[in-house]
Amino acid sequence: MPKLIANAVLFQLGWFACVLGGDGPWLLAVLAIVAVHLLWVSSWQAEGKLLISVFLAGSALDSFLLNLGVFDFGEPRQLIPLWLACLWLLLATTLNHCLAWTARPWWRASLLGAVAAPLSYYGGAQIADVGLPYGTWQSLLLIGLIWAVAMPVLHGFAKLYRAQYEQSLRTRKLV
Repeated sequence: MPKLIANAVLFQLGWFACVLGGDGPWLLAVLAIVAVHLLWVSSWQAEGKLLISVFLAGSALDSFLLNLGVFDFGEPRQLIPLWLACLWLLLATTLNHCLAWTARPWWRASLLGAVAAPLSYYGGAQIADVGLPYGTWQSLLLIGLIWAVAMPVLHGFAKLYRAQYEQSLRTRKLV
């Protein structure tokens, strides 16, 4: 239980570091948070693939939304800022831990994604001064729909990589 609470608190601290600090030195906090996660809550062997996959897939998804005009960071750009990409990395640290309860049944993940993601994006946009050119409600509705699908998919990544890791442990024990 202490590790689950630590996982949730570390995620929230990282969220604030990213949103409040932008692409500045506060991003070093994300490195520290991920290091603590990998040293105390989990390990690179257990979750490295998940962290990389969610970071890349999420960054691609948000960059796609940026190029569709859903986000406005106040300057022309093709890729999302590093602070937003780091939020995906932080999210990946929660999937097997404080958010594991949302994996089954699948609709829990969908419901969480549909409700919590728009709230998180809205809060982040307000704090970090990110524009939502399509309008607030329209953008948040779109984000909610996307996340209703994305969260079960992310849990699918977590389940796949967890099974691969557990299989590698069983294989090592046999050798």
